[in-house]
Amino acid sequence: MSKKIQTEKAAAAIGPYSQGICSGNLLFTSGQIPVNPTSGEIPAGIEAQTEQALENLKAIAEEAGTTLVRTVKTTCFLTDMAHFARFNEIYAHYFSERPARSCIAVKALPRDVLVEVEAIIELQ
Repeated sequence: MSKKIQTEKAAAAIGPYSQGICSGNLLFTSGQIPVNPTSGEIPAGIEAQTEQALENLKAIAEEAGTTLVRTVKTTCFLTDMAHFARFNEIYAHYFSERPARSCIAVKALPRDVLVEVEAIIELQ
């Protein structure tokens, strides 16, 4: 049986989907873009956008009763691979356990953001 995860501490879904779903002992998150959940604003620059997207992801994990330390897999989307090194610098602060990861260049993302991140996280 699955359980929907919803928190006001992460950006609201902008379509017909959930922020996350717990199924078995795993949390599957939807892709998180860098929208500030309080103001609705998108910060400028890859560093600030990466941090906001990961803060949104962290909030969803915490709402599900787990932490980013338990992440087993992330999928990351960048609109420009020239941002890869700066993205990695911020990402490394959030994922000290180094989960498996795919990082994909895409043509565009919702709201013209530079980054989106989704994760599969073990529940505690």
